[in-house]
Amino acid sequence: MKNFEYYNPVRILFGKGAISKISMHLPEGVPVLLVYGGGSIRKNGVYDQVISALGSTEFYEYPGVQPNPVYEQLMPALDIIREKKIGFILAVGGGSVIDGAKFLAAAACYTGTDPWEILSMHAAVKVALPLGTVLTLPATGTEMNGNSVVTRLSVKHKLAFGSSAVMPVFSVLDPEVTYSLPKNQIANGIIDAFIHVLEQYLTYPSKAEVQDRFAESLLMILRSTGSKVFADSEPDYDNMANFMWAATNALNTSISMGVTSDWSTHTIGHELTVLYGFDHAVSLAIVLPGVMTHLSVKREQKMLQFAERIWGITSFDHQAAIMESIRLTEDFFRCLGVKTKLSDYGIGAEVIGQVIDQLKSHDVNMLGGAGDLSIEDVPAILASRI
Repeated sequence: MKNFEYYNPVRILFGKGAISKISMHLPEGVPVLLVYGGGSIRKNGVYDQVISALGSTEFYEYPGVQPNPVYEQLMPALDIIREKKIGFILAVGGGSVIDGAKFLAAAACYTGTDPWEILSMHAAVKVALPLGTVLTLPATGTEMNGNSVVTRLSVKHKLAFGSSAVMPVFSVLDPEVTYSLPKNQIANGIIDAFIHVLEQYLTYPSKAEVQDRFAESLLMILRSTGSKVFADSEPDYDNMANFMWAATNALNTSISMGVTSDWSTHTIGHELTVLYGFDHAVSLAIVLPGVMTHLSVKREQKMLQFAERIWGITSFDHQAAIMESIRLTEDFFRCLGVKTKLSDYGIGAEVIGQVIDQLKSHDVNMLGGAGDLSIEDVPAILASRI
């Protein structure tokens, strides 16, 4: 196991009625900016709960944050932050809303020329406005980490940044607020969290038994309980609670300590989202089987461990066991209603050159953090998904 430092200051307020506790964790005497998405929180009662919880707190609203949050759409919020002297941001929504709020928190304190430099030039984020979250869609784990992904449409770039300065002060996780989610969003959340775990687990042995077994337990919960959540005709609180907490733990950095993580699937998937408008989880479900197949020899040991411990596959033919585990993983995604081939969406070989051009436009050469994939591997990965 590698040396590591682990720090996670996010306070989790979990369970029924947890939204009512918000005011206890807000700073006194500062205006709050309430950031949310397209209006679903007004329909399902979450908005009313939040407004009630804010009580006498002075607040202003910035609605309409788009899926895969867009830089151009976020920037006007900075004018409100400055004009109203906002001292705290409260993000109510899924990963896109929270990621957008994190960017605003960092951009509001940025002293450089253009806040986009936080993403395009990896400008250090050492200070940011404090923020809290009310999670409405289990998926990304952003409610308990310092990561954010933002898209700039004008240049067709979807980029990420990370900083402990944008880790939420608190995050509210009430499983009941997810009861109105449509099936496709539940499926996306399950797949997103499942692949988050794999990006941290399915690389190379580190003799990190705690991290491996924790990651495997999350994969099994997401596969079994996640499937129940997807299939439930009526919401089941315990199923949703376990799915919600598993998705949070999938990317709160605990399972990545002391091990080699990857993120190459995300690197390629982001480009597909920018080019074709795929939901984030759909792009990952398309790319992951190609990455796994391409690396089946290099990462044989961990892939065999995944095959045996998650899918119960053992065989003297190691490659056959790995291929079967990839097939079952892809079948799992398809059982959740998500197509996993580019050809399923009418996309052909033209995608290869488009993705390569995108990667080159922001100087990507090596993919992920495992050191075993480069831009030269992308054509074969994508070709296998057509």
